[in-house]
Amino acid sequence: MPDRSSDRQLMVASQIAPRGVADARVLDAMRSVPREEFVPPAQRADAYADHPLPIGSGQTISQPYIVGMMLEAAEIAPEDRVLEIGAGSGYAAAVASRLAASVCAVERIGDLARAAAARLARLGYGTVEVRHDDGTGGWPGGGSFDVILVAAAGPEVPAPLLAQLAPGGRLVMPVGPRGEAQRLTRIRRTPEGDRHEDLGAVVFVPLIGAAGYADDGAAPG
Repeated sequence: MPDRSSDRQLMVASQIAPRGVADARVLDAMRSVPREEFVPPAQRADAYADHPLPIGSGQTISQPYIVGMMLEAAEIAPEDRVLEIGAGSGYAAAVASRLAASVCAVERIGDLARAAAARLARLGYGTVEVRHDDGTGGWPGGGSFDVILVAAAGPEVPAPLLAQLAPGGRLVMPVGPRGEAQRLTRIRRTPEGDRHEDLGAVVFVPLIGAAGYADDGAAPG
């Protein structure tokens, strides 16, 4: 496969930094992860395009800018433990792993979860663990996370995710109706209580699960 490091540099310079993502660590992480490895072969020519791409099972890999914006909003520190809900192809988890101590990712569609886990292992992202489960219930077996990233929109933030957010933690998630504009929301856990911040309008696939939207009938696998 050809070296596409120049494409990554251009992606950051033309799509991400000009839109206001300024965290140098986030930009460096996005320059380092080969996005073409996280899309189907038929999509590789467009791996660095400024829009989402299909990855199978009715799911997409998010637009690069959205990944960068969410990671910057999460304010990930090198010692942080990150939980990602909606692993998809594993791309955002791979980028987050360049910022955090460890990443736990949950994907409800079995085929995607298995493919993401194999891909991340093959590419050497050893600090990422992927599990196949209902992500609206949080990390299976419990745990506490400094950062929680949700890559799908729910009607509200699921209570099980809030229960796994550590003191001082940040949760970033789109909230709103399925198929329509939603609001990207950041929740900061402070000693005075949870503080909600509106980060702007977005459109994400629906968050399916017991604490999200009902399944549309597609089998998760």
